[in-house]
Amino acid sequence: MDDMYNSVPVRSSEITPKSLYLRRRDFIKAASVLTGGALLAACAPTGGSGPSPSDPASVALYKGKTDELGDPLNSYDDITNYNNYYEFSTAKDAVNPLSRNFKSRPWTVEVSGMVSNPKTFDIDELIKMFPQEDRIYRLRCVEAWSMVIPWQGFPLSKLLNVVQPTSSAKYVRFVTLMDPKQLPQEADTTLYPWPYHEGLRLDEAMNDLAILATGLYGAPLPPPDGAPIRLVVPWKYGFKGIKAIVKIELVDQQPNTFWSDIASDEYGFYANVNPNVPHPRWSQASERRIGEITMRPTLMFNGYGDKVAYLYKGMDLKANY
Repeated sequence: MDDMYNSVPVRSSEITPKSLYLRRRDFIKAASVLTGGALLAACAPTGGSGPSPSDPASVALYKGKTDELGDPLNSYDDITNYNNYYEFSTAKDAVNPLSRNFKSRPWTVEVSGMVSNPKTFDIDELIKMFPQEDRIYRLRCVEAWSMVIPWQGFPLSKLLNVVQPTSSAKYVRFVTLMDPKQLPQEADTTLYPWPYHEGLRLDEAMNDLAILATGLYGAPLPPPDGAPIRLVVPWKYGFKGIKAIVKIELVDQQPNTFWSDIASDEYGFYANVNPNVPHPRWSQASERRIGEITMRPTLMFNGYGDKVAYLYKGMDLKANY
């Protein structure tokens, strides 16, 4: 593996989805995305330790906390200003200002499909129904950058137990809000198959590490990070963490997923963090923690292998990208 991958971050030109420049009829639109993408490397947060004026008061309660490996949390400013959220923009630093007027109330989450007790939940009902837990997780983006984030939320398994999946249910499908007035990039369906959609195998969804996050740093989840509710599966690449969820469906067939629909040769269904399997356009052996300059080795399953490796026993881990 080329040593250059261990010393420099993935270049912004490498993270543009292949579909953008292959689709000649969308060349002009794709060119504008590439231009915006060229700015990404320069817009990474600096990871300053002091609070900013926009930090919620609850941030102070997390001072000095780390993940289980001893790594410090990324700042609230980092986490809310460096976001992949294409429904707003392909430029990470543009998501926060563009999402400031996003309305996350009223909001409902429909849980249906192969369940014995289908139900539509009001978001505030959900938050009251399940005790909100603090979960400090590493987030590893497929673009080879990472963060340490103090989420609040509840295990996805608790919600699934309420609706009672039938014996035929094998997978869980998730769908994001479709509302071009609030999510402006959804108005253009020529480049992306909106709304965003994702999926997990049912046993993955039932794993205790998989949570539905409703908060960040002890405060309600902010719009750039997927308000009011998003999926967090820390052993998988970040694009699996679908934001602004409005529908959860239990199904018997492996569901299509957003990025696999766009480029199935680059983004697989499982998307487990695996330093031994390079992305077709870059290595995954190392990553840049936002706020740091040097690269660090990437851990298998993002360091959560002791809790999730059993899910993939007997599978070819080089083939489940």
